[in-house]
Amino acid sequence: MRIVKRIVFILSLLTIFCFVQIDQVYGQFASEEMTEETLEARVIEVIKEETITDEYGVYEYQNLELLVTKGSLVGENINIENGEMALANSKKYKIGDRLLVGFVKDIDGADYFYIMDYYRSDSMLKLFIIFVILAVLIAGWKGASSIVGMGLSFVVIFKFILPRILDGADPIFVSVLGTCLIIPISFYMSHGFSKKTTVAIVGTIISLIITGILAGVFVDVLKISGFASEEAGFLSVAMGGKINMKGILIAGMVVSALGILDDITISQASIAYQLKKTNPELSWQELNKQAMDIGRDHIASMINSLILVYAGASMPLLLLFVNNPHPFGEVINYEIVADEIVRTMVGSIGLILAVPITTMVASVVLSDRKTSI
Repeated sequence: MRIVKRIVFILSLLTIFCFVQIDQVYGQFASEEMTEETLEARVIEVIKEETITDEYGVYEYQNLELLVTKGSLVGENINIENGEMALANSKKYKIGDRLLVGFVKDIDGADYFYIMDYYRSDSMLKLFIIFVILAVLIAGWKGASSIVGMGLSFVVIFKFILPRILDGADPIFVSVLGTCLIIPISFYMSHGFSKKTTVAIVGTIISLIITGILAGVFVDVLKISGFASEEAGFLSVAMGGKINMKGILIAGMVVSALGILDDITISQASIAYQLKKTNPELSWQELNKQAMDIGRDHIASMINSLILVYAGASMPLLLLFVNNPHPFGEVINYEIVADEIVRTMVGSIGLILAVPITTMVASVVLSDRKTSI
């Protein structure tokens, strides 16, 4: 067990070190190519404001004066026109609003500014601090270590999985490799070094492989291209069509399934170990049966939670089914809808299979032991 701890600890350090080095190389390359700058600014005056109506619709026009608070023009005042054309998500700004502003020079060398979005980093940082404080206060050391594990997962995703995909590597292979790196690090950091955690890891990997295979099969059978979202189209154009969008869709399903499986596998492993601790004389068949009795309730509650999570995340999409002139049977054939259905069903199937798989692994591991470990 000490050897396992050392291996995971060294692996974590090497992961962070390697990805930081990769990030520095990419950062240097990006800085050489960078021709646009993002400034942070605050609205200090609304010079002009009016409602404009034309053949394209009704929209609010604003002439704003902003004070640059961060960037090469810090301390300078800039003037920006907002709402020069009708947009579905047009925004109306007021004095005190903090904004992200794009700064470029046109072909004549003149400065050009445009509003990108609100500046939200400070508020999101406050929310994250609240999350960290509550996690540590309530969950103690396990809460703190799980946050570290979460950070390492983000490192793998943003410094390994995504850059490799952008480099043209196979999205499915990269996502599976990345998740196999995430699983032991995040599980051991979150749940400690124990046989129970190892059982959960084994159950998760097996379930994740099955989930990935199912995702690949049904994405192919249903002829889903991966271009259902606008972001996919923009990415494909930006990368010159060199990215396998279908592969990225499957990769996303694999990564999202990992978050679901974490909870179910560690819970089921804990159930098996507690049952064995309570009654060391249980055979592996009896242990498997009793753990599955509890696991079935877990499956029922988790499926309901999973569907509600997907429904909440896809609320605009679900509105297509309300007061829609097209029949239900037609709407579900649209790729944007089929995409979400496959994602939900694949995740749910992986969730269901994770319970018997993890339970069986735990029962076999404990079959020759009189007490839990």
